[in-house]
Amino acid sequence: MTAQVDSAARAARVAARGLARATTVTKNAVLTTAAGLLLDRTDEILAANARDLARAEAAGTSGSLLDRLRLTPERVAGIAGGLRQVAGLPDPIGDVIAGRTLPNGLRLRQVRVPLGVIGMVYEARPNVTVDAFGIACKSGNAVLLRGSSSAADSNAALVAILRAALTEHGLSPDAVTLLPSADRSSVTALIRARGLVDVVIPRGGAGLIASVVRDATVPTIETGTGNCHVYVGAAADLDVAESIVVNAKTRRPSVCNTAETLLVDAAIAPTALPRLLSALQAHGVVVHGDEEGMTPADDSDWADEYLSLDIAVKVVDGLDAAIDHIERWGTGHTEAIVTEDLAVATEFTDRVDAAAVMVNASTAFTDGEEFGFGAEIGISTQKLHARGPMGLPELTSTKWVVWGEGQVRA
Repeated sequence: MTAQVDSAARAARVAARGLARATTVTKNAVLTTAAGLLLDRTDEILAANARDLARAEAAGTSGSLLDRLRLTPERVAGIAGGLRQVAGLPDPIGDVIAGRTLPNGLRLRQVRVPLGVIGMVYEARPNVTVDAFGIACKSGNAVLLRGSSSAADSNAALVAILRAALTEHGLSPDAVTLLPSADRSSVTALIRARGLVDVVIPRGGAGLIASVVRDATVPTIETGTGNCHVYVGAAADLDVAESIVVNAKTRRPSVCNTAETLLVDAAIAPTALPRLLSALQAHGVVVHGDEEGMTPADDSDWADEYLSLDIAVKVVDGLDAAIDHIERWGTGHTEAIVTEDLAVATEFTDRVDAAAVMVNASTAFTDGEEFGFGAEIGISTQKLHARGPMGLPELTSTKWVVWGEGQVRA
């Protein structure tokens, strides 16, 4: 398997060199063509997805994972729309980040360049296949995709369409390659292909991300799990709080920006807690906590990314206690506060350490498309160059270009 992955990586490096020099017009044409092909071949994609779903259901896969795997005509249209959004975004390649002329006359420019070859390791969600390609293509990068075996047929159908779009516009189809997913050996080969692969991005559950970060010799951008909190402060508008909490938990429970813990300020708990719990339970949410009528909670509930219609609930004694709880149990993804007190909201945003902090808004908004980035390649919870939803600039590096007139150094 190592030889097969290395061969794909070498082909991707060649393709990346061509893609790095492609014009914005050409890259946009590829994305637009790919979007059109996805719509034209929706029946083919859905047939492949149905085979994946049938195998997953027979294997007893959970409802939340089936939801991540499932494609519908509406979801395919949304994926195609994401590609068109990316095509409409500014091309970051060649942007001048900084520039100046030195006293000796040397003219310096720092410009954006592609990373090169990106490896993606991800689970279940076939939309990631297209999202990763769209962002990588527009930023001039080739991408090696190692999806899960559960989505093997869906991913194969999608990648065949993406490769056709590249070929139609004179670019190497090896700018996107689907790696085998039958066993873990292809993951190991990909994340250790140092010198062939420039960066690896894992996207999935906590176990997958931890294993890639632990075992990779290729530089890794860590996309973290989403143990997201909503803190309903003492000065919250309860109509707003109810709307946000229900949306953050129930909109799509299987994704990483879902709220997994509700913190309610003790000052308003007698009124707020019954109302919020009733609203959640009306949507089928199982409540875990220490209060009467809840499923008893322990440390695993505070730490858990449920990805289901479950939520942990805790009454906290003020802002400090809420922030202390988030600091201990949060994963640095998205944290939200509901309050009408500007000073409290500002202190929350200043003190909470997360990739995204929301004030009077649902955690569900942490998403590349919602932020105006088009399709995202992941949500980074690390603190290096990329943090939060990763769009086009996050898939670039920079280089210094220096122009002189014969200067030599003393």
